[in-house]
Amino acid sequence: MFWLSLLFAIGFALIHYFSGNLIHVRETPRSRFLSLAGGVAVAYVFLHLLPELNEYQEQLEGHLGDGLFASIENHILVVSMIGLAAFYGLERLATQMSRRGSNNVFWIHMALFVFYNFSIGYVLAESTFDNAWTMTLYFFALGIHFITVDQGLRHHHKAMYDREGRLLLSFSVLVGWGVGAFSALDELTLSIIVAFLAGGIILNVMKEELPEERDSSFRAFAVGLVGYSLLLLAI
Repeated sequence: MFWLSLLFAIGFALIHYFSGNLIHVRETPRSRFLSLAGGVAVAYVFLHLLPELNEYQEQLEGHLGDGLFASIENHILVVSMIGLAAFYGLERLATQMSRRGSNNVFWIHMALFVFYNFSIGYVLAESTFDNAWTMTLYFFALGIHFITVDQGLRHHHKAMYDREGRLLLSFSVLVGWGVGAFSALDELTLSIIVAFLAGGIILNVMKEELPEERDSSFRAFAVGLVGYSLLLLAI
């Protein structure tokens, strides 16, 4: 599993680096491939990632002590909610700065997605996958999700993303894998990272699919959602 996870980490990095050449997609009307990729990512989050959080719930219990947060039944879902809110807040900040003509928008986006990719690489190396198939499904779901992320960033930042951004994101997923493979971070840290990441994935998929001006394909989204759900349930 070590070598397979390394292969998939390299695959993630290559997808980021070459995504502009892998497939040519439209923004408006939205490419069916991007809508299908969104459906796959949503299915992965709700049928695999969120149920997996139940296993990490125990890691949070006993570390909270007394207080308001300790009285909440599903602590791990609170972390996911915080992750979604944090990604959304930074996205809104970047949007507002862009309207004011700030040059820092690119670096805010990069900081956000460097952490995002680092977490995905870390989870790839550190999570206990049941078998090679489950790791392959993780790679497949998030690999095509990366193409969606790249498309959005390239649309916003154009040549600057191709010149610097894709290198940063490719490198960050490899660094995340390296930290997960060669460090001994505790299960509590892993549970928080996975929960935070789940919130970020949900936001990014919905952000790309919901805006009316994108003219997304619900049929392609549904095909990705149902098809990948059946695949997960069959394995």
